[in-house]
Amino acid sequence: MRIAILALQGAFAEHQQMLRRIGVESFLVRNLDDWQQPKDGLIIPGGESTAIMKIMDDEGLTTPIREAILAGLPVFGTCAGLIMLDNAHLGTMNIDVKRNAYGRQLGSFYIEHEVIGIGVIPMTFIRAPYINNVGDGVEVLSVVDGHIVAARQGKQLVCSFHPELSTDTRVHEYFCSLIQG
Repeated sequence: MRIAILALQGAFAEHQQMLRRIGVESFLVRNLDDWQQPKDGLIIPGGESTAIMKIMDDEGLTTPIREAILAGLPVFGTCAGLIMLDNAHLGTMNIDVKRNAYGRQLGSFYIEHEVIGIGVIPMTFIRAPYINNVGDGVEVLSVVDGHIVAARQGKQLVCSFHPELSTDTRVHEYFCSLIQG
């Protein structure tokens, strides 16, 4: 298994370290040449969604990434990566998102909470979004304080929090199980 990690901004190195810990090969995508490499899945990390979209557009990545996901490429989006997949951005996942839903950096927090199919896991929220609405085909995996913070649609997995910032590998293992699925 070989997973591409969009490396335009955010915690891409931490995702790569997490995959290395579970024995999964990965590579970083910064441009169209990188994207052309063989891959079994894609991780879109956190960062700033507007900046990520602009860089994707500038590098000619937006259309190929969107088309690959719509054609069935498994994808895992964390924080800004969740925003990237919503109806207002790449439009591959049937969700509507509230950006910076938990406020500024000072509104960041950590909890341990249940995710369906994974168990109780550490969740670090940093200027995090949450999902306002889900449409057909979307399974809600976790709700914190009345807000959807993790969901799945087919082989698309999203979470508001940053699992790559903990030592718990189970969310990345879950994504890999979707790929093998």
